[in-house]
Amino acid sequence: MNNTLLISNALAILPRGGRLVAERADLLIDAARIARIAAPGALRDVSADARVDASRLLIAPGLVNGHLHSWDVFQKGCMENLPLEMSMAYLRPRKPVPLTERQVYLRTMVVALEALRSGTTTLVDDLSLGQGMTRGQIEAALQAYEDSGLRVLMGFSMIDKAVVDSYPFVDECFDPQLLAALRALPRPDGQALLDLVRDLARTRHPASNRVGVLVAPSAPHRCTDDFLRRCRRLADELDLPVITHCQETRLQLVTAQQFYGRSLVAQLDKLGFLGPRTTLIHATWLSADDIRRIADRGASVQHNPYSNAVIGSGLAPVRECLDAGINVSMGSDGSGILFGNHMLNSLCFGATLSKLRSPDHTRWLSAEEVLRAATQGGAQALGLPIGKLEEGSAADLVGYRLDTLAFTPLNDPIRQLVYGEKGTAIDLVVVDGRQVMAEGKVLAVNEQALLRETHEAHADLIASLSASNEDAVPFRDSLLRITVKALGCPIDETVRPAWIEGSHPR
Repeated sequence: MNNTLLISNALAILPRGGRLVAERADLLIDAARIARIAAPGALRDVSADARVDASRLLIAPGLVNGHLHSWDVFQKGCMENLPLEMSMAYLRPRKPVPLTERQVYLRTMVVALEALRSGTTTLVDDLSLGQGMTRGQIEAALQAYEDSGLRVLMGFSMIDKAVVDSYPFVDECFDPQLLAALRALPRPDGQALLDLVRDLARTRHPASNRVGVLVAPSAPHRCTDDFLRRCRRLADELDLPVITHCQETRLQLVTAQQFYGRSLVAQLDKLGFLGPRTTLIHATWLSADDIRRIADRGASVQHNPYSNAVIGSGLAPVRECLDAGINVSMGSDGSGILFGNHMLNSLCFGATLSKLRSPDHTRWLSAEEVLRAATQGGAQALGLPIGKLEEGSAADLVGYRLDTLAFTPLNDPIRQLVYGEKGTAIDLVVVDGRQVMAEGKVLAVNEQALLRETHEAHADLIASLSASNEDAVPFRDSLLRITVKALGCPIDETVRPAWIEGSHPR
């Protein structure tokens, strides 16, 4: 492993007075940190263990994918045109597909490789343990990330309620026998999940480990209030970031009113859950009161525009959140339901979809704002020294070739990166001061061999996947009835409509 790395004559995206600016510069990396940034040629006489001529590269801070799920990789391509709640019948099925530790390793490595090939250097994997995932399988996932060279924080999508009881109207929309069978399924033990995080944090705290853990209660309506309080206490005790899904869909607004008589955001606030380094994933449907509460508590909003589009969740009020002073980060979401976890895709969608919210073009998100959310916003949400090319920051960066279509001709590197680049120009990736990709080749693992092995593993799982998906149909159909019923329920009129039409009943 190289201790010092000199990247010379790069076109680097640097923070300048609250803005991002592309300038030519030399960067010296030492002991996993950016030690010096200087004018081109100023560091030519510095001793370095390795050197990269970056005259044909755009060097950008590595993207922070603040939210993805690796556990549905083998479901890639199995569904389309289903809203979130109906998709969950397949993603949290009654009949889960049994996996070996090696199969878990392979699916995680697919996520890691795509992350590297779409500009990501840090990701947050919200891993569902399902109905009996073993410690060996968890270690297999962690080992895949270790081997990949990525910076990772792993959570465990923790719930302590029966999955079916996270929806309203189940007693009237489900067949009684199916409902009883779903309620009888084994579920993770809340205390065991907390103990798992505590145990792993001893050797995998993100403050001192490239692959670490965080606290990740799945969503307020999937957890008891007591469990959410215990998650909050554990995170405070161990000084860990917290993530939780919140108000991703219109149905979740109705769910909150049925369960609590208030929004999910207001319920979390009532429990004392909100605070700095607490991230609300999606936050697509927010009222004026929700936005005020999030801002007042210093929590972050985690924006997944491509996911919100693919599963029809809607357009998040990102401009309103930014106006309120809320930190916004970016992410992808489920690796299977979205056909991958391509962060550059999320950036492009984040910038373009914002233009559908309003005809006022002065309110549209810019490429710079989206890139800042996907780097500095992610860093702030997680409390890590990443997301910027500045002296003292962790050396996590990506080099894009400028002699490629997306950057030819070159007028504005940031805009062309966000709107035009799809990963084909990625030449160099450095994480924690270590080159993990050079000249477009992943260095740490044999990429092609792993992809071949994953295809073989998938072939062994097809029958089980088909059986699981077929078994999920009655669950899916019951969730459709709930979805339709919820559409007739009124929601807070101050919620920014996340759909262009049909947000509020007429």
